[in-house]
Amino acid sequence: MEFGLTGFSVLVIAIVVLAIIIVTMSVKAVPQGYEYTVERFGRYVKTLRPGLGMIFPIVDRIGAKLNMMETVLDVPQQEVITRDNALVQVDGVVFYQVLDAAAAAYEVRDLERAVLNLTMTNIRTVMGSMDLDELLSRRDDINTRLLHVVDDATEPWGIKVTRIEILDITPPTDLVESMGRQMKAERDKRATVLVAEGDRQAQVLRAEGEKQAQILAAEGRREAAFRDAEAREREAEAEAKATAMVSEAIARGDVNAVNYFVAQRYVDALGKFADSPNQKTFFLPLEATSLIGAVGGIAEIARDAMQQRDARRGPWEGGGGGAASGEKKS
Repeated sequence: MEFGLTGFSVLVIAIVVLAIIIVTMSVKAVPQGYEYTVERFGRYVKTLRPGLGMIFPIVDRIGAKLNMMETVLDVPQQEVITRDNALVQVDGVVFYQVLDAAAAAYEVRDLERAVLNLTMTNIRTVMGSMDLDELLSRRDDINTRLLHVVDDATEPWGIKVTRIEILDITPPTDLVESMGRQMKAERDKRATVLVAEGDRQAQVLRAEGEKQAQILAAEGRREAAFRDAEAREREAEAEAKATAMVSEAIARGDVNAVNYFVAQRYVDALGKFADSPNQKTFFLPLEATSLIGAVGGIAEIARDAMQQRDARRGPWEGGGGGAASGEKKS
């Protein structure tokens, strides 16, 4: 059995094949994380989101396929001259993300190269306006200033610069050695200052301690002098009272009181001679009977004092008085 193709059959087959081709060209699958721009006769008309999208074949075509995920660019190492004429080597990284596919595709040509060159230029500008010490110690400030400048400049391109990080700042070798010597000298200076401060504090504390010791010693001497003066005053009062009593006894004609007074002075004088460190042997032409008489006078005064006390107490306070009288009679 033979099958013949008529002209109509060929036309139908051609139309079916053409329809399949048109449908295939019309349907576009956009992967996640990407967006496609659509151009009609060379002019941007729309953006295809992730998933299936439709375009008109022949009149429409895919213009640019843009990655909408955050992208990292390595900033190559470059030389930067600081404000104090120090030459350093600097490199870093840039993180950015496309937010507007149409602007990123049609506002700038070669987006990555534009972002990279803009970042390198601003690194030289920002870091060149700082001293080397600021460059090494204020890296966070450098990152913040670079991010602000580059993000503002790239906003018309439909992208968002999220971070700019300076990785390495490498000064010349001779400059590193000079910085090491400077740091060592600074630390030695701090150590010397700390030692001097410690010595000063020790001297101050030592002086305060000596001052307090002198104050306490002066207080002790003052208290001792006050005690000595008080003792001498009381001794003088007792001496004055004893002298007054002897004077009264002499006025009454009591010879025993005179003998007591003379004997007391005599004994005191002998004690002073005995305590003298320079005299070990001495001769005194004294009469032994005078000393015995003086001692007898002292005993007589003591007996008279006992009799007067017993007389004041009276016979009704027996015991002690009676015993004393009996002892006197015996």
